[in-house]
Amino acid sequence: MLGIVKGVVVTSLFLAYPYLVYRGIESGMVWLAPSIFSALYLLQAFAARNARIKLYKASIAIALLLGAYYLQTLTAKVLPVLIQLMLMYFFGRTLLKGKGPSFIESFVRLEFPQFPPGVSEYCRQLTWLWTAFFAFNALMCVALAVWGSDFWWTLYNGVFIYLMIGLLMIGEYVYRHFRFPDLGIPDPQSTIRTMIVNGRKIWLDVQAR
Repeated sequence: MLGIVKGVVVTSLFLAYPYLVYRGIESGMVWLAPSIFSALYLLQAFAARNARIKLYKASIAIALLLGAYYLQTLTAKVLPVLIQLMLMYFFGRTLLKGKGPSFIESFVRLEFPQFPPGVSEYCRQLTWLWTAFFAFNALMCVALAVWGSDFWWTLYNGVFIYLMIGLLMIGEYVYRHFRFPDLGIPDPQSTIRTMIVNGRKIWLDVQAR
């Protein structure tokens, strides 16, 4: 239960990050948002058991702290790039040989212990799609951080990305009914509940592969 609460708090902070940066720029406190996330990554580094993950989290924490002092605005705007690259990495690495099931298949197996034919390959294709989506977002975040205005950077990172995620999820849910008409597909609420309850465990499993 505590893990779920922590996950909700951390997720809420990440969702609010673009707004926090925008308000920080307006108020002359742009250093505050990256400093908060530096502390967050540092706490995660101390809590991590895997040495590689511990080093990765600590490196981000130090980089954000230094950036918050020397390159405040650019550092604040770069964090979403790191998040998108991290998501691209964790989705994409499960597509490599010997890395087990694809990222999405790991979730689907919680709802379908016995896979009908074609579902595993479909999950792999979806994982490719999301990997490409996060790569595209990373490029857009870089472009807007360097050349875009503060308003458009905030709008893309705080609104457009989540609209596109929603459209992708809805589109996939509709298409799935046509692709697998005989498959008993759980309702969206059940799927979201499964992702919230088991998301952290699967995320840690993927990190350990």
